[in-house]
Amino acid sequence: MSDGQALSGMGAIIGDGGIGFRVWAPHAEAVTVMGDFNSWDAGATPLASEGNGYWYGFAAGASVGQQYKYSITNGGNTVARRDPYSLQVTNSVGNSVIYDHGAFDWEGTSAHCPPHNELVVYELHVGTFNKAFGNVGNLYDAAYRLDHLIDLGVNCVQIMPVAEFAGDVSWGYNPSDPFAVESSYGGPDALKTFVRECHKRGIAVIQDVVYNHFGPSDLDLWQFDGWSENGKGGIYFFNDWKSSTPWGDTRPDYGRGEVRQYINDNAMMWLRDYQMDGLRLDMTPYMRSVDGSGFEIPEGWSLMRWIADSVRTDFPGRILIAEDLHGNAAVTSLDADGAGFHAQWDSHFVHPIREALTTTNDEWRSIPSVVDAISTNYGDAFARVIYTESHDEVANGSARVPAEIDPGDQSGWAAQKRSTLGAALVLTSPGIPMLFQGQEFLEGAWFRDNVPLDWARDGHFQGIANLYRDLINLRLNRAQQTRGLTGQGLNVYHANDDDNLIVFHRFADGGPGDDTIVVVNLSNEAQSDLTIGLPRPGLWKLRFNSDAAAYSALFGDFDSFDAEGFEGEADGQAWHGTVSIAPYSALVYSQDA
Repeated sequence: MSDGQALSGMGAIIGDGGIGFRVWAPHAEAVTVMGDFNSWDAGATPLASEGNGYWYGFAAGASVGQQYKYSITNGGNTVARRDPYSLQVTNSVGNSVIYDHGAFDWEGTSAHCPPHNELVVYELHVGTFNKAFGNVGNLYDAAYRLDHLIDLGVNCVQIMPVAEFAGDVSWGYNPSDPFAVESSYGGPDALKTFVRECHKRGIAVIQDVVYNHFGPSDLDLWQFDGWSENGKGGIYFFNDWKSSTPWGDTRPDYGRGEVRQYINDNAMMWLRDYQMDGLRLDMTPYMRSVDGSGFEIPEGWSLMRWIADSVRTDFPGRILIAEDLHGNAAVTSLDADGAGFHAQWDSHFVHPIREALTTTNDEWRSIPSVVDAISTNYGDAFARVIYTESHDEVANGSARVPAEIDPGDQSGWAAQKRSTLGAALVLTSPGIPMLFQGQEFLEGAWFRDNVPLDWARDGHFQGIANLYRDLINLRLNRAQQTRGLTGQGLNVYHANDDDNLIVFHRFADGGPGDDTIVVVNLSNEAQSDLTIGLPRPGLWKLRFNSDAAAYSALFGDFDSFDAEGFEGEADGQAWHGTVSIAPYSALVYSQDA
């Protein structure tokens, strides 16, 4: 039995002999909790005001797994609401379910985010990643495919939002119940199982979360306790001009302490109770501004900094990523006016690189733009996430890179050559590289939340998947030959806009096994016996050639070989060598340690 003392916490709180319930409803005149434990009698279990806008009560005999709702009275009107802190719901228009985070067996696993310079991220959408026939894919289905990711070599997955959303089919960016895991995905135990199975395989998990708006549909948070101003959303939302977002009038009120606490509590829950290795915050420009361009909502910026400080203090080693897309170094700065994220999605990489890959004529490609994309730095080489495909970049009017290159032949020579050249740039440039589901086997068309990934392509384009695997192994220095790809150092020392050729040097401390040279040909013409500068003398071994016939029957297996570094200046380097490279190809060189 309860000892008479109120249990601490929010929502349904597990107690001795029953469940405590606490809810924030500052304008309510009366609050009760009804559920399976009291035959849904709205008068059976009243909550008492705690004098600060919160209401609390204890339901003796209530237990885990039972459903419930709050009954809230204001001004003579009484409404039934799901718990804003629901850890589980039947669905987005159903009931809250009492859930115990402490009951799950983690089997000794725990969060273990790799160092940020050793991350290779794979973004996936649970509903389509491994969709069962006739159903929405769920988290158990997704876990079934984890061995594919191990074979590919990635060490981190980023899952698109799994907080309960309206309906069963969605990208997930319309959360109705931010603390509950989507019921069609399997609920909280399914998510924990997915994370546990990832961690067993050495794969970290980043959770995508949405704090720039809630809903907008199926929102029990809307006018939660009966109060609102200007016909807007009530206590959880701005009730003035700051409420407006591209997704409805549902921007949370970042200036209200209880709402700030609600969002911070949510962020910490994913890291603590689901053992997530990191969070990615969706569209942060709309947390700091109404139209996504300014800073007229300083409360949103300060909330992001609070979350960042909380992560750094309470969960050191995890990663916090912003989708800001404005190239603003303050997003990843720890200065007083910085938001404190570890990394941000970098539009300054994806847009020029995609343009270089998809432009039809070689003379239209801008090598200076590609160099800028490779070289962008926010104070740390790994303070940005770089990619050519993400859920946004392959939808909303855009398609997968192979389809953008050649809509009429998405599996043809041009599509294969230039899309894999993009992969080489992603996995050798400074930054945290990210792939989008199916990219490794040339998934075509565009991303839709009701079209499953075509796993038959994994077998058909196994060579392309092997190309990605080999690049990932180089990126993570698994053969102890390319440590420079994990380092801060970059020197783009050859950039020929006429020949569409780039050569750059990646390094950590420098020296054999560290210094890594990347040669990129963005031209339809091969380049033979090309003299380039080299940072050291001696034998430079060819570690990767994207034109190898082993990757595709369409590739030319062009004669690219090891290079010897001879004394004599070239490209500002003290030594030089000769290389040959196929059209639309990349070569990676390093020296034996």
